[in-house]
Amino acid sequence: MKLGIVGSGMIVKDFLKMFNELNGIELLGISARNEENLKNLCVQYPIERYYLSYEEMLENKDIDTIYVAVPNDLHFIMSKKALLAGKNVICEKPFTTNLKEALELKEIAEKEDLFLLEAIPNRFFPNTYLLKEKVKELGNIRVINFNFSQYSSRYDRFKKGDIAPAFDPNHSGGSLMDLGVYNINLIMELFGKPENVDYYPNIERGIDTSGVLVMDYGYMKAVCVAAKDCQAPLSSTIQGDEGYIVMRSPSSQITEFQMAFNKQKEVTYNENGPHNRMYYEFVELKKIIETNDKEKMAALLQDTLDVMEVLTEARKKAGVIFQWY
Repeated sequence: MKLGIVGSGMIVKDFLKMFNELNGIELLGISARNEENLKNLCVQYPIERYYLSYEEMLENKDIDTIYVAVPNDLHFIMSKKALLAGKNVICEKPFTTNLKEALELKEIAEKEDLFLLEAIPNRFFPNTYLLKEKVKELGNIRVINFNFSQYSSRYDRFKKGDIAPAFDPNHSGGSLMDLGVYNINLIMELFGKPENVDYYPNIERGIDTSGVLVMDYGYMKAVCVAAKDCQAPLSSTIQGDEGYIVMRSPSSQITEFQMAFNKQKEVTYNENGPHNRMYYEFVELKKIIETNDKEKMAALLQDTLDVMEVLTEARKKAGVIFQWY
C-alpha cells in the first residue's frame, strides 16, 4: 500500500507512532495547512514529502490510498475528492456527518471501482471477535450498559469560549460523534441494528457535551453513555439471563474483559496482543485492499452505513443539527 495522509492532528500522530509495527505500507505524502507541523512530522517519521495542497497530493500517481484524518465535517469532501482522483480511501470515524453523505461516497466508490473503508479500531480487535463468541454463552441478552465518559482536556477551554473542532457543531463535533460512536459501533458489531433509537443530550453552546443513547432491540435494551464534560469509571456490561460480561476499559480499546455465569466468579479474557490499538484495523484494511476483497469491503461498508443511520436518526430526534445536517 502506498499511502497519502490528509490531516496532521492527534489521530495522525497516534497512527505515525505505531507505523513501525506495520509491514508493507509506504508513506508517500502528507497534506495539511500547518507547514511547520508537516516539516516536523517528515523529520520524525518516514514520510517521503509533505503537501500544503491536498489537490497536489492527489495528483501523485504513485499514491494508491488516502487516509482521511481531518475534523469530522471534512471527512466527506476529502474522501470524495480522493475517490474522484482514483484513490482508495480509508476514512476515520465517524465516517461522515450523516447517512446521506455516506451513501454518496459508496455510490462513487462503486462507480470508480475503488475501496472505501472506515477506520474504527474496535471493529477489528481480537477481543472483539472473542466477544462475539462469548456473548452467545450468556443466554438471552436482556440489558446492555456502556459508559465512555472522559473529561476532555479541551472542555475547560470550551467553557471559556475557545471552541476546538471536537466541541464545534460547525465541525460535526460533540460527545455522540466523538465517543458515542465507539459504543454504538461495538454494540452493533455484536447485535446488529436496533429497532429504534433515541438520544437524550446535554447541550452546551449548541453541542452535546454529554448524552445518553437508548437502542431498543425489542428483546433487549442498550443504554450508551458518552461524556466529554464529566468523568466516570470506564465500565461496560452485557447482561444475559445466564451471566454477564464486563469491560473495564474504553469501548474504543477493549484491553480485556471479564465474564461470569450466574453466582460464579469472573474469568478474565484477553486475546489482544501488545500492539497499539490502531494496529489491527490497518492490518485488516491493508489486507482487504491488497487482496482485492470487494466482498469483505461491502460487508464492512454496510456496517458503517448502519452506524451512520443510527447516528443520523439519534441526532435528528434530539435536535442536534449540524450545518450539513
